[in-house]
Amino acid sequence: MNARFWYTFFSQSRRGFLNPNSVLNKLRNIPSKLPSHGNHCNIMQGPGTTGEAMYYPRSEYKSTRHYQGQVKAVIFDWAGTVVDCGVLAPALTFCELFKNEGVCITEEEARGPMGAHKRVHIKKILENASVQQRWIKVHGKAATEEDIDRMYKKFSPTVLSCLHKYSNIIDGVVDTVKELRRAHGIKIGSTTGFPKEILQTLLRTSESQGYVPEANVAADEVPEARPCPYMVWTCAMRLGVHPIEAIIKVDDTVDGIREGLSAGCWTIGVAKTSNYVGLTEQQLDDLSQLELKQKLAHAYDILIDSGAHYVIDTVVELPLVIKDINRRLAGGEKP
Repeated sequence: MNARFWYTFFSQSRRGFLNPNSVLNKLRNIPSKLPSHGNHCNIMQGPGTTGEAMYYPRSEYKSTRHYQGQVKAVIFDWAGTVVDCGVLAPALTFCELFKNEGVCITEEEARGPMGAHKRVHIKKILENASVQQRWIKVHGKAATEEDIDRMYKKFSPTVLSCLHKYSNIIDGVVDTVKELRRAHGIKIGSTTGFPKEILQTLLRTSESQGYVPEANVAADEVPEARPCPYMVWTCAMRLGVHPIEAIIKVDDTVDGIREGLSAGCWTIGVAKTSNYVGLTEQQLDDLSQLELKQKLAHAYDILIDSGAHYVIDTVVELPLVIKDINRRLAGGEKP
């Protein structure tokens, strides 16, 4: 019986194609002396194992592949990252949806689950203990799936009615994206917690301002949105970019950072224009240095705790971070 067959046989068993017990029973019947020519397999008792384990000693050393090229693509979030500084449109929309249900929520409560699919976002707001109590007081019982569906159906029309006020590209984004493309040949993609209908509106308004990603994915185009990795993977395929460690996910929310981490790419949190500061560019300019410092510290803490590889004030600082990631990639590091 040829050794290459047994190696393949064992590999298939590990992938679930064959019963491992059957494999081990057959392995016990292998002659103690295998032919000395070519590649062969041995059986050994490994530390911490309960039975025989297979290894392939063509060499005592194992070689691994490491991507040592440069960053090939950046996938941006939308609100709070490249448009709508402070994430006003969705935050105000959620407040309006709950107000129409007779239950007032605070802007902080509305912002809590930001970054998630918007139906999930509504559900998470309703899971807040304080909001639950207010809902029951008004409606006499806890919110149902039908309630969530009804509110979600109203989300798109409500946000679209105010989106024109909050779809301005954040200062510095257009020039930074131009630099990434020109100086580094980087492709630009986007993912969003918004449904496709709203994404299409954002794409039209952003194009008129000079920002046009090559590939875009909305939350309702994948089996599960953030923090699952499917939007990033879909965007990578549409961009035609691999490996995943050559991609950076840039986002201003915890779920957006976790989306990138789940996908296996580098992640960069954006703090100053984020959901966790929650202010327009004008409001930021009006803050005292102390107030700004406090709000930034709060946003940095949240994004660092989410697991982001880097956190920056705004997208303008992205080229410096990409330079450092390229250095790390050249050294064989992975996200």
